[in-house]
Amino acid sequence: MSISTNPPLILASTSVYRRELLERLRIPFEVISPKVDEAPLMGESTLDLALRLAHAKANAVASEYPNAWVIGSDQVADLCGAAIGKPGNFERALAQLQLMRGATVTFHTALCLMKGNVQTTLSVPTEVTFRKLSDELLESYLLAEEPYDCAGSAKSEGLGISLLESIKSDDPTALIGLPLIALTGLLRDAGFTIPSTSGK
Repeated sequence: MSISTNPPLILASTSVYRRELLERLRIPFEVISPKVDEAPLMGESTLDLALRLAHAKANAVASEYPNAWVIGSDQVADLCGAAIGKPGNFERALAQLQLMRGATVTFHTALCLMKGNVQTTLSVPTEVTFRKLSDELLESYLLAEEPYDCAGSAKSEGLGISLLESIKSDDPTALIGLPLIALTGLLRDAGFTIPSTSGK
């Protein structure tokens, strides 16, 4: 059996969730934190914000590592055109969940794969409908899982699934933070072997 050698790969993110997702592909990669201002521009839509930040993160790292393929990703939750960010604490998380109760939120998960002047940027939408739950249940969830670093305050891969009525997406990992179906296609187009015959 021949052993393939994949090109150098960098994940331009410090997100634990994205790192864990990328590890599923069993491709060696480095993690480097991008220095990017994530503030939205005036009048910028949630989709455009996610796409711009994914590209900016990839570009910030790719400019320093021209021989590597760089993955940039960003996720913006959209409720009626307004961005729902990471709450940071219990009070803001509770306010988010109260606002989203019974509503459908679109999570735009943007992805950029870049090397030099070669780049592809796309977004995978996920529509999430939240159950109409009492404040008591929402508070119990927050105290149990403390999802304060997650946009929308609900970890679908954990106890947060109990808050949800439905999830609609072409890529089940997009909601967690990195659309692996889309990424696998981009990496193969870039010359990566997945699964790698090296088994690593």
